[in-house]
Amino acid sequence: MNPIVLQFQHTIGEIKSMEKLAQQGWTSIVQKVTTDNGVYLLKSSYKDKYRQWLKQEADVLQQFKDHDEIHVPKYFGFIVEESASHLLMSFEEGVSLTTALKEAKTTEERRELIKSFGNFLNHFHGLKIPEDIGKVDWLESQFELAAKYIEKNQTDGSLELLQQLKNNKPTPTQQTFIHGDCTTDNVMVINGRVALFIDVAGMTIGDPRYDESLAIRDFTGDNELKSAFYEGYTRNRVTPEEFDYFDGGLYEFF
Repeated sequence: MNPIVLQFQHTIGEIKSMEKLAQQGWTSIVQKVTTDNGVYLLKSSYKDKYRQWLKQEADVLQQFKDHDEIHVPKYFGFIVEESASHLLMSFEEGVSLTTALKEAKTTEERRELIKSFGNFLNHFHGLKIPEDIGKVDWLESQFELAAKYIEKNQTDGSLELLQQLKNNKPTPTQQTFIHGDCTTDNVMVINGRVALFIDVAGMTIGDPRYDESLAIRDFTGDNELKSAFYEGYTRNRVTPEEFDYFDGGLYEFF
């Protein structure tokens, strides 16, 4: 039995089984843990950069565990070892939107999935920001983080690209809650509709156009699916220039 999981037993009950999931991310090893009390998900990261992301995800899940309108897995614990970090959360039955789109048998099914994605993100961006959550200049904070990644050779983005982004910032817009990596991989479909955010290390207050750009990146050339997204997402529509700035520019660093 994994000794790390044994440390969680007082919270989740006696462990019956552990199973490595077939679909693995590239930042963590993900396992399904079944106990007397329920089913849980254990994420373990080993490289410094990914351990930092896992700690950020743990902080987000803990911060929003009592916010019913922010749909994320439930936090159960976080353990730091010398060479690894481990996050325990609820196991959610469902599939990523990426998988659901591949499994959809008709264009109409895909349209409904994408429309539900737009609606889900529209609701999230419209949530009132609690007064106890600090607000910072999100874009400037991303520039600072990108510079650190360049210095440590931890990104595909270049110093030249970073300078271009600094020199050509988009028109300011009102900040909202954002996911921070809002691709079709990072939302879950449950009972036929998008209903949950996963991989939430970047969830914060920031520019909603970043989420919007990443949300449509896989189907921006498909007018049918793009139209379906904007049937659900009615707050805004990124311009081609804004899309290129966020998806083709800023996202290169992350």
